[in-house]
Amino acid sequence: MTSPLALLGGNPEVDVPGPHFAWPPVDDTTRAAVAAQLDAAVSIPGRSGVVAALEDGLQAYFGVRHAVTVSSGTAALHALYSAAGIGAGDEVIVPAWTFHATASPLFHLRAVPVPCDIGPDGNIDPARVEEMITPQTRALMVTHMWGRPADMADLAAIAKAHGLALLEDGSHAHGASIHGQKVGTFGLGSAFSLNGPKPLSGGEGGFVLTDDDDTYYRVLTFAHYNKRCKSEIPEGHPLARYAVTGSGLKLRIHPLAAALAFNQLGRLDSYLLGRAEIARYLTEHLARVPGLGIVPVPDGVVTSWYGLTLTYRPEELGGLTLDRFHQALIAEGATGFDRPGSTRPLHELLLYQYPELLFPGHPYRHRRFPAGCFPVSEHAYRHTIKLPVWHREQDLALAEQYVRAVVKVSERHKELL
Repeated sequence: MTSPLALLGGNPEVDVPGPHFAWPPVDDTTRAAVAAQLDAAVSIPGRSGVVAALEDGLQAYFGVRHAVTVSSGTAALHALYSAAGIGAGDEVIVPAWTFHATASPLFHLRAVPVPCDIGPDGNIDPARVEEMITPQTRALMVTHMWGRPADMADLAAIAKAHGLALLEDGSHAHGASIHGQKVGTFGLGSAFSLNGPKPLSGGEGGFVLTDDDDTYYRVLTFAHYNKRCKSEIPEGHPLARYAVTGSGLKLRIHPLAAALAFNQLGRLDSYLLGRAEIARYLTEHLARVPGLGIVPVPDGVVTSWYGLTLTYRPEELGGLTLDRFHQALIAEGATGFDRPGSTRPLHELLLYQYPELLFPGHPYRHRRFPAGCFPVSEHAYRHTIKLPVWHREQDLALAEQYVRAVVKVSERHKELL
C-alpha cells in the first residue's frame, strides 16, 4: 500500500508552485523609483540625493542622530568596529552562533573575536558573557538572531559594569523592538545589512547608526572620503585633516540600491505587521506538532520575523533524523523549509580555527575552541529548521498548507524510520 507521504509515493500537501518566498516585494512604484534614479544619478560621492533621503529616513525611523550608508552589512560592521576604536590585540565578545560576518571584520583590524555561547532564544547568553571577559576585552557585539531581539537590559548592564562598548548587529532585525525601543539603538552604535532577503532590502548595501558624534566621524573617515568627510566632519576635529583620503577605503552605497531601500523603508512597518500575523498563525499551530519546539517571544518584544526557527526534537519522533524529516517536508512541496548552512557556530569555521594563512601572525592563532565548548550553539545549529515568514493576507492559505505538511510528516514519522 502506498503511503500518503509524498516522499513515499503520496500526493504533496502543498500544491502552490514554488518558489514560495521572494524578497524584497517589487511593484510598479518600486520599479519607477529605481528607474527615476537611473536618470537622476548612478554615482553620488557626497551626502545628497537619494543617499541623503535614505539616511534621513533611517534617522527618523530609528530615532537616532546619525545614519551612514555603506556598500554592505559586512562593511557596516567593519566600519563600526573601527569607529569604536577596536584595534590590534583587542578582544570583542561575539555570539558563538551567528553569521560569520558579525565577527570576521575583526581579523582585518587584527583584533580577536571571542565567541560566547547562546541561550535558548538563539541569542548571546548574558549569563555566559562575564566569564569571557579578560583585561583585553574592549567591546560586546550582540546579534539579534533571525530578527529576535536579544536581552539588551542584561547585556547593557554587563557592558556598563565592565566599561565595554556595546555594539549591535541588527542585520536580521530591522524594525524589531523591546518595549518600544528599536533594535540598533541600545549601545554605542549598530550595523545593519540591506542584503536581498533582509527585512529592509536594497538588494545590497548596509548602514551604521549612532548617536555619538565622534563615532559618526570615525565611520565617515573609515568608509568614505573627500566630499562627505569634508562637508560633515567639523574643521576643528582631529579627523578633519584626513578628509581628502579618509582611511583610503571607498565603501559607499550604490544609488540604485539606495533608491530601492528608500522605497522599501516607507513600507517596512506594514511588512512587519503582516509578518506578525502570519507568524502568529504558524507558531500557534506548529508549537503543537510533536517533534518541534518554538521558544515563545516575551511580552513587550517585537521581532522582525526574518526567519521562524523551529527546534527539532528527534526523541519525540522515534529518533527520526532531521535530514530525513526535512527531506519529507520538501517532498510535500514545503520547499521554503531550510536548514542553516554557512550560519554555523563560529569555532567550526576554518577562518576561526586557523586564520594564519589569511592573516599571518594574527593573535587569534593562540585561541582554540574545541568541539563541545559551546554546547547550546552546537545543538541549536544541528537541530534548527527554519522557514521564511510571509507578509500578505493572501499568504495565509500557503501557510496553512505548510502546517498541514508538517503535521502529516510528524504524524506518519514511523513510515520514515
